[in-house]
Amino acid sequence: MQSLEKLLKNNPYPGRGIVVGRNRVFYFIMGRSENSRNRIFVKTEDGIRTEAFDISKMKDPSLIIYHPVRKTDMGLVITNGDQTDTIAEKGDFINALMTREYEPDAPNYTPRISALLKDDGSFDISILKEKSGRCVREFFRYEGCEDGIGYFISTYTGDGNPLPSFCGEPVEVDMPDAETVWESLNEDNKVSLYAYDSGTVKLFNKNLGD
Repeated sequence: MQSLEKLLKNNPYPGRGIVVGRNRVFYFIMGRSENSRNRIFVKTEDGIRTEAFDISKMKDPSLIIYHPVRKTDMGLVITNGDQTDTIAEKGDFINALMTREYEPDAPNYTPRISALLKDDGSFDISILKEKSGRCVREFFRYEGCEDGIGYFISTYTGDGNPLPSFCGEPVEVDMPDAETVWESLNEDNKVSLYAYDSGTVKLFNKNLGD
């Protein structure tokens, strides 16, 4: 098991990331461009959505404005894009993601990462990524885990041009408090953090002074 704090501190740009445990979730977004950094998380009736902090600076909302988290009959859905809505509408995690692909942002081809935390503490994690012009869909199913343990997946393994996609299985990590996770993200690149703990939600937004 790795330290989530050290893992994040040692990676200046993991992009967007999901950590899922038995009853806890972290989801964060980072940005290198002005457009990506011009965002905040706001609560909705069934979860959260991203919004422009300064609407006058918004250039292209297509891949950066979406619902990252939605509570559904299946459980809590967490993703890095509008596939959240696809999963919620179809009501089936795997079948919904079989209809989606990685993001069309050449040359990075950002992976779509998704998770489903079920009410019984079990969870699914998925990544859809590009390889040789085709979509590779990977799914990981966990029957649950002990308190204080989570599984981490991100869009990238680090900074670069093009950005290198996450590879391998989700990483087993400890689950520190939300403040520690927020402080561990690179100060220049971090944008927002969503933290869920047994029904309690905390939001952190750099643009709002957090």
